[in-house]
Amino acid sequence: MPSLHVRTRCTVAEIAVTVAYAEAERQTVIAMRVPVGTTAAQAIVLSGIRAAHAGIAKQPALGVFGQLVSETYVLSDGDRVEVYRALLQDPKETRRRLAREGRVMGRVAGKDEI
Repeated sequence: MPSLHVRTRCTVAEIAVTVAYAEAERQTVIAMRVPVGTTAAQAIVLSGIRAAHAGIAKQPALGVFGQLVSETYVLSDGDRVEVYRALLQDPKETRRRLAREGRVMGRVAGKDEI
């Protein structure tokens, strides 16, 4: 009996990834499918997210699920690439300055919380 199985060639395997960027006023999350082997930097370009956010640095810090990664990090199925903004102020320096002033981030020092 002849085989009923037909071989087909899959030319490009794809994975599902998400690219995310947030500003104080808004955030953009783009879900897309990319070829296997796509890097974090390539996903940023393929997503077109820079068109929606002109403030993204030329070489921004990138992460996957909160962990810093390099531009050459090869993505896996389900990864969320996060594009990070530069900090406007160093958080450690801000805490030191507030401590010198007798204040604490987010509330006034010495006040009882209700």
